[in-house]
Amino acid sequence: MPRPVPLTRARPRAAAAAVALLVGWSVAACTTSGPGQISPTGTAVASLTAAPAPTESLLPDATTSANSAVGEVVDGFPAALVPVPAGAEVLLSSAEPVAGTDLTQVSLNLLTDQDAAGLLDAVRAPLVAAGFTESTPPAPEPGLAAQSTFTRGDGSELLVVGILDRDDERTLTLGGRVRATAP
Repeated sequence: MPRPVPLTRARPRAAAAAVALLVGWSVAACTTSGPGQISPTGTAVASLTAAPAPTESLLPDATTSANSAVGEVVDGFPAALVPVPAGAEVLLSSAEPVAGTDLTQVSLNLLTDQDAAGLLDAVRAPLVAAGFTESTPPAPEPGLAAQSTFTRGDGSELLVVGILDRDDERTLTLGGRVRATAP
């Protein structure tokens, strides 16, 4: 009479096969073909789908305001106080009277290949000659090649200058409030 196969040998093989089958199903159930996505609703849809048109300019249009100009110094800008350095290209300028005061809010952005120290000197000289006092931080803010602040009188006149040095060109940004004439 043949001997029956002990159940203890058959059981581990069957258990191993069952475990392998369960692991396979588990892995198949956990994988996806891509990350889950949530579709925005309401106002989120409008903000996500809004994109500038290819012909839209990122700079203000010359007709936007009489107080700003693209590519030139705007009328009313105190050019005698803050002259554009020789060889610099004006990107944007603005000069807007501050209501109820004799101050003008000004800004000037320009591009030049002049070195940062020479560019700051070109801005500094006429301001110091007009009675402004310069103060410089111990180190320019990260990313800036040069930075300085100019004040005059009681401190109501204040100009901040920052110079970014990138790809052999300097971008100067100047902004603040001034009087066209000395107080």
